Amino acid sequence: MYTERPARLPGAVVWTNTPDGATAAPVLPDGCMDLLWHEDRLLVAGPDTRAYAPQGPAAPWSGVRFHPGTAPALLGVPAHELRDRRVELTDLWPAARARRLRARVAAARTPEAGLEEAALHLAAEAGPPDPLLLRLVHALDAGGPSAPPPTNSGSARAGCTAGRWQPSATARRPSPASCASSAPSPWPAPECRTPRPRPAPDTPTRPISPGTYGS
Repeated sequence: MYTERPARLPGAVVWTNTPDGATAAPVLPDGCMDLLWHEDRLLVAGPDTRAYAPQGPAAPWSGVRFHPGTAPALLGVPAHELRDRRVELTDLWPAARARRLRARVAAARTPEAGLEEAALHLAAEAGPPDPLLLRLVHALDAGGPSAPPPTNSGSARAGCTAGRWQPSATARRPSPASCASSAPSPWPAPECRTPRPRPAPDTPTRPISPGTYGS
């Protein structure tokens, strides 16, 4: 059985999923990033571009789903590096820091309550999200065939880091109802590259390496 509720962190959703059968149902892509609790482990789910099939025996999951564009700053990892992946937090953070957060979640009365407190703690440490990135996310959510591109390469990298910007897209990925409260029609980008300048005619060009968020 799946349940969810709005989190105290603005835009986030706290959810639980307890499978009814021997195997868990596939998770539909929604473009969001989550902090997960599963079998006493903390994991980070990147934005999915395809359905995810949980491995192993069916077991309860709890999570906090972040508003698009906010998780990379809170968790300290670019979204495109986690696309279609579930990664142990200990593989992303220093071991001592990951253990402290795991202990905070484990000590809570329920995993979902612990995850919510952890999300609030991370948000307090990280400060407010990038307003340019939030404007980009809202532009994508507003509908229309294509969102306006970022105004500079830094914003472009941030949009790719959020897993949502697609420079010339003409269609939107449908959104599951479970993500509608935090991100109507989320839209994961299939690839993230810093836009390249258009060269003048007959001007030799050199390859430009993709930018890395936070570098």
